[in-house]
Amino acid sequence: MESPDKHTMMFARLVFMLHAAAMQYLGKIKNPVTDRVERDLSGAQGMIDTLEMLENRTKGNLSQDEARMLTQMLQELRLNYVDEVQKPPPASAQEPPPAPAQDGGAPV
Repeated sequence: MESPDKHTMMFARLVFMLHAAAMQYLGKIKNPVTDRVERDLSGAQGMIDTLEMLENRTKGNLSQDEARMLTQMLQELRLNYVDEVQKPPPASAQEPPPAPAQDGGAPV
């Protein structure tokens, strides 16, 4: 039989992994695979929704510390999500700049 301490650590690890993924989707931390900051708000919303589901499904079964950790992480993610939604899309997602002249000459 596994110890409660091990389950507490596994729960915390799961919450931290989902939090880190959401922060990555929000463009707050670099994607370790591409080594670039990328923003995917639908991915972030998916991670927030997953943490909300976890909060609802574990209500009454968490220690005070676990519940507080989950609540605080969700609050941080929601605030960051609202902040990102209000920002304009990143330059790469906007209209591309006009192509340079093909003749190589000076603009007319």
